[in-house]
Amino acid sequence: MPDTDSISPTIGLAIMAGAFAVFALIEWLLPVREARQSQPRRWFTNIALFALDTLAIRLIFPLAMVGGALWAAKAGWGLFNLFAAPYWLAFVVTLLVLDLALYLQHWATHRVPLLWRLHRVHHSDRDFDVTTAARFHPVEIVLSMLWKLGVVIALGAPALAVFVFEVGFAVATLFTHANFALPGRWDSRTRTLLVTPSMHRIHHSDREKETNSNYGTVLTLWDRLFGTYVSSAAKGQRDMTIGLKEWEGEQTARLGFSLWLPFTRR
Repeated sequence: MPDTDSISPTIGLAIMAGAFAVFALIEWLLPVREARQSQPRRWFTNIALFALDTLAIRLIFPLAMVGGALWAAKAGWGLFNLFAAPYWLAFVVTLLVLDLALYLQHWATHRVPLLWRLHRVHHSDRDFDVTTAARFHPVEIVLSMLWKLGVVIALGAPALAVFVFEVGFAVATLFTHANFALPGRWDSRTRTLLVTPSMHRIHHSDREKETNSNYGTVLTLWDRLFGTYVSSAAKGQRDMTIGLKEWEGEQTARLGFSLWLPFTRR
């Protein structure tokens, strides 16, 4: 088994910061859509939400997912800690199960009214770029971490697999929210396995059928398997309306609005 003592949060943060910089540069050079709102205000709000999310996670879950995996291994809890399995099998199964778990979580945030109140903070962004990937309400992030920790502990997941998934999922989230498109046929070819920005952008359309589709972040497998895959937007990538019909004003770019949105009745 690989040495898990060398797993460092700093490595993960460095990879995510590098991915953010690369995707931000590409979308600045080759944007698919023109901005509808002030970019400085939106970026401040979205990045501030990310900072609050990170603070909430560090305060409530200081060990996070990798720490949960290490703790489960020490306690002997979880499937792979109770039953012997080849390390490679435990590694692959962990990646697949965690990706499925996040697909199911995303589906639930659109179907359970209380969860949708939180998740609509993400969808209220009227533009779509790499910072949209950071736009989540802190309460939703805390609930998401509870769900992921439960899955990790139940699996007895290898810590290294959890680390790889966590970093890979974060990079994929940045990639799928970026305001650029893969060239030519590369988009459709990539979609046979992985979610692309053009596929996930449909999920941020204000049309209900399109909003309730394309829940995957890494693999397209789950959307295809469960019938939630939509290949194209009715109005096309450039002309479809991003956001929610209930909130179309400039207030959606404000931090205070985003934090209070789950508690409004509309």
